[in-house]
Amino acid sequence: MAAATSHKERGRSPIPGRMRAVAADRFGPPSVLTVHELPVPKPGPHEVLIRLDTAGVGSWDASIRDGSWKKPGPPHFPLVPGVDGAGTVVARGARVRRFRPGDKVYGYEFGNRQGGFYAEYAVANADHVALVPGKLDLAKAGVVATTGLTALQGIEALRLRAGETVLIFGATGAVGTMAVQFAAQRKARVLASATGKAASRLVRSLGADAVIDVRSDQFAKQLRQAAPTGIDAVLALAGGEELERCLDFVRPGGRLVHPNGIEPEPGRRKNLRVKSYDAVAEPKAFARLGEALSKKRIHVPIAATYPLGKAAQAHRRLGTDHIIGRMALRIGGRA
Repeated sequence: MAAATSHKERGRSPIPGRMRAVAADRFGPPSVLTVHELPVPKPGPHEVLIRLDTAGVGSWDASIRDGSWKKPGPPHFPLVPGVDGAGTVVARGARVRRFRPGDKVYGYEFGNRQGGFYAEYAVANADHVALVPGKLDLAKAGVVATTGLTALQGIEALRLRAGETVLIFGATGAVGTMAVQFAAQRKARVLASATGKAASRLVRSLGADAVIDVRSDQFAKQLRQAAPTGIDAVLALAGGEELERCLDFVRPGGRLVHPNGIEPEPGRRKNLRVKSYDAVAEPKAFARLGEALSKKRIHVPIAATYPLGKAAQAHRRLGTDHIIGRMALRIGGRA
């Protein structure tokens, strides 16, 4: 391994040899997540070591915890979940030039060999990391990398034009709340699916022009009133019967985009162009996300924040509640 920068930078605290991390010793329910003391990872030639302030909590973390998300090779226990977070660079690999110790960064990385972001320190490939946009603090940046990239790349795949009508299906989730705002930035007419007064108020505050309650008996009337000439495009962040009913209102030649992995996958239809995608973390994608996040009035909804040692409690909530926005783990020393 190429040498990394010194573990004792001038004017900065030395990097400890061990750290607190939440990890699983086997696949299983939320209770397998417990606090461990583990070695602080060392960055490889193309990696940075981040002292974490905040990590995001999402459904994909549950898939890592219970073993339903498969990656090549045998699992390595103790397994530290967490695919995104934000903090301060404290060391860098010999071939990293874009970052220096002291930089505030946020990142998105699946399956790092040395563990995820549920820890005081984590390493990430430098291409999967970016400087925190100026309008965000570390608490907001720590939960927005995965969801922001997924939302923005979905909106980009739709090729929205000003004045078009787009439905964000699943608008109150962590990805959906960002997608509503990115669609509004493009001056599209945004319809958002949401159930309940609090959810409706939130998506309207984020820029939705109309709210559709797909669980209501009046949903068809709501859609006709909101889009009398039909819907031009749909970003589907969930599947199922309600989505299929909404697709009946898409104009011929309309577009449907969805991330890979939503279940059930949307059915194919005549006169509907369908595209699936995976969010990509790379410097150009982060540059576009940073630009979008730096615009006025952008909001990163955080549903709840838990201390690192309460990660299992956050995962139990993942399995029981519909989360409006994103949950977070507080790792740094904030009150």
